[in-house]
Amino acid sequence: MSFFVTPNADGAFDLTVPGYTVFVLLFVALLLAGAAFFNSKKKISVKQLVFSSMAVALALVTSMIKLFKLPMGGSVTLLSMLFIVLIGYWYGLGAGLTAAIAYGILQLIIDPYILSFPQMMVDYLLAFGALGLSGLFCNKKNGLVKGYIVGVLGRYFFAFLSGWIFFGMYAPEEFPNAVVYSLAYNGSYIGAEALITLIVISLPPVAKALNAVKKQALS
Repeated sequence: MSFFVTPNADGAFDLTVPGYTVFVLLFVALLLAGAAFFNSKKKISVKQLVFSSMAVALALVTSMIKLFKLPMGGSVTLLSMLFIVLIGYWYGLGAGLTAAIAYGILQLIIDPYILSFPQMMVDYLLAFGALGLSGLFCNKKNGLVKGYIVGVLGRYFFAFLSGWIFFGMYAPEEFPNAVVYSLAYNGSYIGAEALITLIVISLPPVAKALNAVKKQALS
């Protein structure tokens, strides 16, 4: 294990060069496997690859623009979750989950915080991967709003689970237990960004623009 990670001064682990290499290869393998598995009956178009790649890139860039950041991790970003949710909204559950999990791997590569392998899986692959659940609503009325809410609730669930199991020891004394602390802590930043995003995408000009983008993505 020490070949892939090395301890740091905070008591967590940093990725080594082999560790980064493994996750980059995993990122590529996941995209290829997801494309083959979820699209076995139809060919992925160049447009789908381009739009999905652009959405992941926008999510990555906006995730670095933090409106505010909490001391123990977590932040309100410039609508970064929306761009991952859009992929499922455009192309369905398979494409959404594949892109969302791949995005989680990218977040792990760029800004890792690793206490253990289970914590890493929950915080990065499962929490970010849950955003792909938006694909359940790709052909539904008000599908973007519904998909966004479900995807964000999925991320919140895994963030809560991680906070309770792996970070509960850091709960302040004013909280009765780690469960309440994790619910409140993770709900504060995820809920704030979700509320801002839902307000933005509900604005008529923004909703119209997003519908136009979806038509372009599917045409």
